[in-house]
Amino acid sequence: MSNPLARLGNTLLLPPLILAIPWGQELIDQLLFGGRWNLPMSPGGSFLGVFTAPFSHGDFGHLLANSLMFLPLSWLVLLRGRRDYLAVWLWVYATAIPVWLLWPTASHGLSGVVYGLLGYLLWIGWLEKRPLSLLLSLVGLVGFGGLLPSLIPLLSPAGVSWIGHASGFAGGALAAWSLRRTAHSEP
Repeated sequence: MSNPLARLGNTLLLPPLILAIPWGQELIDQLLFGGRWNLPMSPGGSFLGVFTAPFSHGDFGHLLANSLMFLPLSWLVLLRGRRDYLAVWLWVYATAIPVWLLWPTASHGLSGVVYGLLGYLLWIGWLEKRPLSLLLSLVGLVGFGGLLPSLIPLLSPAGVSWIGHASGFAGGALAAWSLRRTAHSEP
């Protein structure tokens, strides 16, 4: 049987380890390519862009802003478990595919995943109505509800991919819906 403290430590390390990928990419981009090595999901571009876009950023400021939201939201979702965290990522990727196919401009950055994590947190409490789920939803709303206006095109700052935010949020909501536990099911 594995040690619960070791499992917790591994779980807490997962988001920083994931962040090492975009930070490494951005460092290489800035040092070797002068900020021109971006890996966005682009209309008519390779399907690979759907997978690389979260790990590519316009500059260190863009990456830092996403990182500061990504870490706490990741840890909040991980309180529910790694399965839930993986489901958010998979649903965010799934909802990015229509954006890649149909949206006329390129986008990149972890913000789609950030909004997926937030969408999951906000919906899971409403769907389950269980104490932990409701607490996570409340913390998500109070701590990160200020991000929600960026889901609305007219309120999203110029140059920000509101559609990437909205598709990520939808992915998080779908993850919550697919993983919800009813009051009558096993914990």
